[in-house]
Amino acid sequence: MKSALGKLHAILRRDLLTAIRHRTGFAITGLGLLTQLAAFYFLSRAIGPGFRPAGVDYFPFLLVGTGVYTFFVMTTQAFLSTVQEAQQTGTMEVLMTTSTPPAQLVVLSSISAFAGNLVSLGLYLVAGVALFRAPIHVNALSCLAVLLLSLAIAMALGIAVAAIQITFQKGSTLLWLLSSGVWFLSGAMFPVESLPRPLAVLAHAIPLTYAVEGMRGALLQGLSPLAMAPTLGALAVFGLALLPLTLWGLSFSLRRARQNGTLSFY
Repeated sequence: MKSALGKLHAILRRDLLTAIRHRTGFAITGLGLLTQLAAFYFLSRAIGPGFRPAGVDYFPFLLVGTGVYTFFVMTTQAFLSTVQEAQQTGTMEVLMTTSTPPAQLVVLSSISAFAGNLVSLGLYLVAGVALFRAPIHVNALSCLAVLLLSLAIAMALGIAVAAIQITFQKGSTLLWLLSSGVWFLSGAMFPVESLPRPLAVLAHAIPLTYAVEGMRGALLQGLSPLAMAPTLGALAVFGLALLPLTLWGLSFSLRRARQNGTLSFY
């Protein structure tokens, strides 16, 4: 455990120094964030105050939904990029010879981007509240519970994409499905209840739906953990099932690719 923490510290320090040397990236990211917020704000004004999904104003509804959805997509992209970069530079096979378990190495190498995405989510929500006066009613305990469970699920999805990239070299395909299809079912931009019955049932089989719903309940409605028990329970089930399964899948895919000599295929 101590060794893993030391390696994590070294990786975080390296990536932080790299990010500091490329400060223009922060400005571009900030500008994109503000542009997106402004677009959603004026969209909500165009729709008007009569549309109140889940009993809240449409702008904060959009703010939370798109923020959580973007965090999931970018986290998945971080894990995929880590594996693709190692494959394209030819360092994947070299990394397999180190004393660090390969699956642990992939996860540790993605943590910096994972943490950066979490910070971006926080800044996105804070900017929406501070600059556009999105009304919120926060229950801190519920928010923390939803966040921790959502982090486990987001990491599991990222690990799953990494495993698929190593095994089939099709990680980008799964990411495309997540970014172009799942948003439609997750309720990020409109209530899941407005979907046709079969699609609404399918939406409730997707963990992202519960993450979006839970964060809205915690941030916008101030619901207590007891009131959110069904949502928190669903998130816990997904997290407990997906994280160990995807970690095993990543370890298995790395062993198999090493045996078949396909580690550097991309």
